[in-house]
Amino acid sequence: MALSENNRERRVRASLSPWLKGVLVALGSVSITMLGLLLITFIIGRVMPIDPVLAIVGERASQSTYDAVYEQLGLDKPLLVQFLYYLWDVLHGDFGMSLLNARPVSEDIARVFPATLELATLGTLIGVLLGVPLGVIAAVRRGSWIDQIARVVALVGYSMPIFWLGLMGLLIFYGVLGWVGGPGRLDIFYQDIVPTRTGMILIDSAIASEWGVFRNAFSHIILPATLLGYYSLAYISRMTRSFMLEQMSAEYITTARVKGMSERQVIWGHAFRNIRVQLITVIALSYANLLEGSVLTEIIFSWPGIGSYITTALLSADMNAVLGGTVVVGLIFICLNLFSDLLYRVFDPRSK
Repeated sequence: MALSENNRERRVRASLSPWLKGVLVALGSVSITMLGLLLITFIIGRVMPIDPVLAIVGERASQSTYDAVYEQLGLDKPLLVQFLYYLWDVLHGDFGMSLLNARPVSEDIARVFPATLELATLGTLIGVLLGVPLGVIAAVRRGSWIDQIARVVALVGYSMPIFWLGLMGLLIFYGVLGWVGGPGRLDIFYQDIVPTRTGMILIDSAIASEWGVFRNAFSHIILPATLLGYYSLAYISRMTRSFMLEQMSAEYITTARVKGMSERQVIWGHAFRNIRVQLITVIALSYANLLEGSVLTEIIFSWPGIGSYITTALLSADMNAVLGGTVVVGLIFICLNLFSDLLYRVFDPRSK
């Protein structure tokens, strides 16, 4: 009896050991990457040709005032000490004060980030729901007119400048046809009706059962989200097609057909099942790119997200806001990569 219990404990330890090792490796990798990100942002803040003291006190301030603020910011200390102070503040969620509005940068980021999250999430959903089936069908019917259309769609998505598509979309669907709302997240009439809970208007208005606000918010977000979704679709469909072509030429697909399995079972039950792990990384990277790379879209559509926030701060020489936004965006990339790695371990037993 005792021998069987000992064997059971050994098996449990043996099964947990790879997971614990993987978790420790992932945490170590994340820590090193985050430390490198903070070091890079710190160096950028020091080498930028912008004097943070002058940005605060102005060019007409006296030398004594300049020196006082210089010491208050800790710029008189060695660089290593400055970096340790910076690291300590960031780890506690303190990115300093914004020079534009004298508010904590962390509060500003918490206010604007939900707008980008809402826009990028809807764009990614559009890209996944349309891009994955398009890529699968294009691979299954390789060389057909559907495959040619899918390839042209992907090529146009990679080639067309996003600012041009955004301007044309506003001109046609808003200015001429009037099918969608204009720039911004809401019309003036609907602002401040719904209490802020998540910061995402679609969710907040649905929770409050304010369907008029929901429809108005949807009319504003659908065009920029579709634009981002199109770029996501181009990437996801191309990668899905490539993965599926590789699987469709494998021997196990021929064996499945010889056994009399239906084409639907062969495609979705075997080939697509084996590319799920690869698609996880593709979708995660696409999502991260939309969260980080929607700057032009937010500017064109006057979308008050983190991209617009960082751009405005950069043009105003507000380096605390720029560096804070950069750290948050980098942290998003790190977290999404870690999340995709965890999903790898769930869907692919060979990675455990």
